[in-house]
Parts: sequence; C-alpha cells; structure tokens
Amino acid sequence: MIKHPNNKTIAVYVFIDASNLWEAQKVKGRFIDFEILKAFLKQRYSAKTLQVFYYTAYPKEGTREYNTDNKHKFYTYLKKGLNFMVRKKPLKQIRVITEEGEGIEEKGNMDVELTIDAVNFIQKYDIAVLFTGDSDFLALINYIRSRGKKAYIYSSKNNISTELRTGGDGYIDILSIKSGIWRGSIQHRKN
Repeated sequence: MIKHPNNKTIAVYVFIDASNLWEAQKVKGRFIDFEILKAFLKQRYSAKTLQVFYYTAYPKEGTREYNTDNKHKFYTYLKKGLNFMVRKKPLKQIRVITEEGEGIEEKGNMDVELTIDAVNFIQKYDIAVLFTGDSDFLALINYIRSRGKKAYIYSSKNNISTELRTGGDGYIDILSIKSGIWRGSIQHRKN
C-alpha cells in the first residue's frame, strides 16, 4: 500500500490500453478479473476515489467468421457493472499491398483518446495509473508529473519500453501481481 502525506483524500484515475493488457493476459494464459483489479488498485493507492477508463478497438460487424456479441456484452459489463468509462471504436481496415499480394490490415490505436482523457481530467486526480507499455506515452507521463501528479505504469516485462519503465513514479510488472486478479484460462479460438 502506498502511504500519502497528511492523510489526504486521494483520487486515482486508471487508464487501460486494452490491447497492451491483452498481450499480458496472453503471456499469463489467464484473464484479468476487472472487479478484483479495481479493488486491488483502490487498496494499493489508498484511493478515496477511483475512476477507470478502458480503451479498445473492436472488429466491425461482418468482418469475422465468429460472433462478436460477447465483446459488446463485456464492454457493457465494464460500463454498467463496474462503472468504467469505456472508450471504444471499430478497427479501421486499411488496404495494403505486400510481396504476397493485396490484403487488409486492421488498426485500432486508442493512444490519442487515452492522452486526451488523461490531460482533460488532470485536475480531478492525484495519481494516474497507466496500463500500457508504449514509449509514446513518456511525453504524457512527463506532462502528468510536471503538474505535480504521480504516474505509475503497469505492463509486462516483455511488452514495455525501457523509457516508459523508468519514466514514471513506479513500474509494476502486472504478471507478478498475485492478489487474485487472475481468473480462468484463455482458450484459443479454433479456425
């Protein structure tokens, strides 16, 4: 648990880059229990207030041979069941030409949306917790810290840049957390 001076009321805002977190879950072979993760973070940072933002891109309707309704049910659970702010958008399909021929590449980067929220809400939190490993976020970390806020990074050792790991007020390897945040095994879809 992180102790804060003068028993000050602490507001913690959590910004989760879903694609980065998914990479950690795949390495672990287990899913994160977001309800337990939320309780873990609230306790760890002695937070009076905890707001979680979840950023994700999802496949457009009709682009998969399997049903994607469960993704949307999951987003609804995060939003209505756990009070997360869910920011989502459909994956962009970009036509590419490679040596093998023409194909479609999908992109769903949510870095700008995450950064805008972290900057827009900076007066509301004392601590920012970012679940990401992308070195592009170092500028955001520096901005947050220059405003007198703390910034902690959660990622996994195989999915974080050196700059980000050392650029904040602390780095936590999510794979090392043992407080019950992991549940169920990931079952890979058969194609």
